[in-house]
Amino acid sequence: MNEIKKLELMRFEKEIARRFEAGDIRGPIHLSGGNEDQLINEFKSFQPGDFVFSTWRNHYHALLAGIPPGLLMERITAGHSMNIEFPEYHFYTSSIVGGILPIAVGVAAGLKRRNATEKVFCFIGDMTSETGIFHECVQYSESMELPIVFVVEDNDMSTDTPTAKAWGKTRQPKCGSRVSRYHYTRIYPHCGIGKYVNF
Repeated sequence: MNEIKKLELMRFEKEIARRFEAGDIRGPIHLSGGNEDQLINEFKSFQPGDFVFSTWRNHYHALLAGIPPGLLMERITAGHSMNIEFPEYHFYTSSIVGGILPIAVGVAAGLKRRNATEKVFCFIGDMTSETGIFHECVQYSESMELPIVFVVEDNDMSTDTPTAKAWGKTRQPKCGSRVSRYHYTRIYPHCGIGKYVNF
């Protein structure tokens, strides 16, 4: 498991926000914050060689998966925050809502067929956890006993709309042996830093 600490995660995102505000990052950014403790806990069972699939909000996942901060910073500064890919670290993202789910399930199925020891971590938000593709992927993974865990990062927001309002107040979050869910309150806006930036 990578031993990156909470303060290191927070400092990294603050530096991204600083560079974005200075106009040094010419592309959208989606910052993490308020979920450091929960994510560090989720990565306790992560082992080198495991696969991580993430979304547009991926910086913390990348750091906890062992991607060197300098290398990650280069990619983000080049404007690729939303589509970080590091095949050599088994790290992949998608900025399409739900887009990463079937890919992660496919990799997990391949690992099982090879009797591999690696496993898959797939991170999504609570908006995505309400979609049909999420429920299909979880059901298939449970039925086939695939080596995958779906981590739902629940901040009660679907982009900028409360998830309960978007999907109905009778939400019944999917849970199971392959679904881990944690709740947090985000400290950054959905996208950007909350102010206009001139490039």
